[in-house]
Amino acid sequence: MASSPSSAPSALFGREYHVATTGHDAHAGTAAQPLRTISAAAALAQPGDTITVHAGVYRERVTPPRGGTSDTRRIVYQAAPGETVTIKGSEEVCGWQPFQGEVWKLSLSNAFFGAYNPYQDRIAGDWFDDKGRPHHTGEVYLNGKSLYEAARLDDVLRPQPHPRSRDPEGSRWTWYCEVDGTHTHLFANFHGKDPNAECVEINVRDACFYPAAPGCDYITVRGFRMCHAATQWAAPTAEQIGLLGTHWSKGWVIEHNVISDSKCSGITLGKDRATGHNVWSADPAKDGSIHYIEVIERALAAGWSRETIGSHVVRANVISDCEQTGICGSLGAVFSEIADNHIHRIWTKRQFDGFEIAGIKLHAAIDVLIRGNRIHNACRGMWLDWMAQGTRISANLCYDNTTEDLFMEVNHGPFLVDNNLLLSGISLNDMSQGGTYAHNLLVGRIDSQPEPNRSTPFHAAHATNLAGCSAIHGGDDRFYNNLFLTGTDPGQPLAERYPNAQRELGFGLQVFDRRPLPLHTAGNGYGPGVTPHGRETQPFTLAADPALRLVEEGAAVYVQLTLGPELRQAATVRVTTALLGCARISGLPYESPDGTPLTVDTDYRGEPRDAIRPTAGPFELPGEGPRKLKVW
Repeated sequence: MASSPSSAPSALFGREYHVATTGHDAHAGTAAQPLRTISAAAALAQPGDTITVHAGVYRERVTPPRGGTSDTRRIVYQAAPGETVTIKGSEEVCGWQPFQGEVWKLSLSNAFFGAYNPYQDRIAGDWFDDKGRPHHTGEVYLNGKSLYEAARLDDVLRPQPHPRSRDPEGSRWTWYCEVDGTHTHLFANFHGKDPNAECVEINVRDACFYPAAPGCDYITVRGFRMCHAATQWAAPTAEQIGLLGTHWSKGWVIEHNVISDSKCSGITLGKDRATGHNVWSADPAKDGSIHYIEVIERALAAGWSRETIGSHVVRANVISDCEQTGICGSLGAVFSEIADNHIHRIWTKRQFDGFEIAGIKLHAAIDVLIRGNRIHNACRGMWLDWMAQGTRISANLCYDNTTEDLFMEVNHGPFLVDNNLLLSGISLNDMSQGGTYAHNLLVGRIDSQPEPNRSTPFHAAHATNLAGCSAIHGGDDRFYNNLFLTGTDPGQPLAERYPNAQRELGFGLQVFDRRPLPLHTAGNGYGPGVTPHGRETQPFTLAADPALRLVEEGAAVYVQLTLGPELRQAATVRVTTALLGCARISGLPYESPDGTPLTVDTDYRGEPRDAIRPTAGPFELPGEGPRKLKVW
């Protein structure tokens, strides 16, 4: 498990600066004489200090000039307890003029935007797909809800539902921009509303909270609402600027924030620009995978290690309405913990595409713990791409994700996936080897495929040092004590084969039958119509379909299902380091980040597992008959 920096104030004798909308930046920053902007407090704060921000809306980009020096001498940015504090990357605009029908026009001097105009900044980058049209980092919001950018003015005058949007009717609320030498012209279809009588805001800043330079360590960001950022595409080969981001630093705590409406990514734990920025786009003659290996080598030469980068904690945040990722990071998330976040409505507009879209998307999740997150209404739920080694993905709730819940891409292990509820149409896309899957509930299909054409790195134990590279042949996975059911879509075939790619897509572990490396299995349970692995050890079958349903009741989420006696009678095994052995390619054991043995000894809810015969699936001793189990 990753370390968990303290939530307590950073130092016993640090100074506290107060910020309030009634303050002034010439003040001393006391409770009686608060500062007006968070940025003014950031300029003053030193290691050990706390910045307390009081209720109100702050329209600024907080660019901390420095961080703390250790976990006990942090710089803490916090919303005053019990007060709603919002940081916005937008400005409210008025002066709209009727243009044609329900469309209005606003012309702003380019000087309004200063050095950065999001309506001139096109989204671009490695692995980005613009779908044949321009997209800008700017956005238009009506009463807090973002409109859809149109490719042409005619699409604002005569809007049609976007065919891929998850909100087809909402996609008819459109805007378009034109920029000339002196002015930025915005056109928006407000469908009968008067924009001068409503709250209309536009993106003007590329982030809400993001350091200008790397190495801004040991910062806590707690309790804010942050929204409306003109973020750029965050490729793994680029500097990844998020609405809130760490910028190649160490030891941040990001907790209890509400993050929304980033044009691309919400929270980024990403790399710097010096090791490469969209290098594949700059040199398409060389494959993107080769470029990324070169980025990794440059990062190592620049000091990428546990001592300098990562070890962040991102917990208990609500992240929504981002069109690329809720949380992403390339190289910069190593040794971190991402826990108890609610991530939803990611990539719902679907106007552009690309290979970096997910609720959580990490490259190099070395010794990262991803635990207790709720991820739904996204493209992919969790996507661990390259170098997931020592990673643990535990007790996450994933559903209503349209591509899959979990994608493990070109990793060599060891990594552990345990006690998760994977309830979408495809539960797992496995393009890796050396993984352990234990006590999960998989309701959707499994997509199993090798990747012989890419050679990707693995590392020394619990370190960033490269140990070698290998292609993905498939197999060398461990599946213990999981439950496999069939999804709710009767039109889905039970199994599909793609002979040219050796790809298998179906319910149950049958999809691994043709993999060259052996599968280690025991204690897995299968619903009616679901097929075990051909050489599986002691599988068991449920006598009846549990008729699983997910029920949302306000802020709570429940799983309803009917269980028989089979779970209690199954011949399961306790999952331990000794049982799992070593991943074949890396040669490393399945163990805790500190090198000690691990045991899967608790269930999804944190309840202790039976030491001899633990219950298959994510719930220990759930009982028999109709059950309603709270899962969030």
